[in-house]
Amino acid sequence: MAAGKEIRGKIKSVENTKKITKAMEMVAASKMRKAQERMRSARPYSDKVRNIAANLGKANPEYTHAFMKTNAAKAVGFIVVTTDKGLCGGMNTNVLRAVTSKLRELQAAGVESQAVAIGNKGLGFLNRIGAKVVSHVTQLGDTPHLDKLIGPVKVLLDAYAAGQISAVYLSYTRFINTMKQEPVIEQLLPLTSDNLKADQGEHGWDYIYEPDAQTVIDELLVRYLEALVYQAVAENMASEQSARMVAMKSATDNAGNVIGELKLVYNKTRQAAITKELSEIVAGAAAV
Repeated sequence: MAAGKEIRGKIKSVENTKKITKAMEMVAASKMRKAQERMRSARPYSDKVRNIAANLGKANPEYTHAFMKTNAAKAVGFIVVTTDKGLCGGMNTNVLRAVTSKLRELQAAGVESQAVAIGNKGLGFLNRIGAKVVSHVTQLGDTPHLDKLIGPVKVLLDAYAAGQISAVYLSYTRFINTMKQEPVIEQLLPLTSDNLKADQGEHGWDYIYEPDAQTVIDELLVRYLEALVYQAVAENMASEQSARMVAMKSATDNAGNVIGELKLVYNKTRQAAITKELSEIVAGAAAV
């Protein structure tokens, strides 16, 4: 058996690790609630923008925006949303595995791909596999800001409008509940009639355009896509804090189990040493 001093050192080390993981669990639990509120508060805006864009599209069927047209280019774009930090279980691994599988399918079909990385983990992964990263943004902090996301995403939107790519996919981790998050890959462009489906109401909408309907629709569809990307980032951040809280709780529990096992080994070692000393004393007294 290992020496008692060495075991005591291991116990102390694991106890220090347990304190760190417990603190991280409590911090993640605090941030998780705020991230969930932010995610839910962003949903009504994207729904309203989609509804208005759908009504405008119905009111002006003669005009088709570039985002609703199909391109024949042999290239696609990916917006990969991941976290900046680790220690959140297999969350990033799952979404990056799904992206890798999609990239392999496209490569087998002879379709090139380019990517926009949102988050440090996704940027590092895409660089390692040799993917073409046209833009990226990292260090978003705990609160996503739309002005930081617009620039990198606009690179792919402009490429699609110019006919250089045939589709744009958005990959992120969707928040289901505290214990469950799922990786998703959604088609962002081209916009289909299902994407822009207006809510059925009792009356129709009529709008006054300034300066004209075409300009308003152009601007509104861009805002709609930006809202979808912002919503994906907000969902990913809520998933990150939930996954980190669960992972740190599991690490804390495992550290407690390791400490219990080490203390058992230490007590056995200590008892064996005491028994050995008593046996030597008894043997010495008998010899005298």
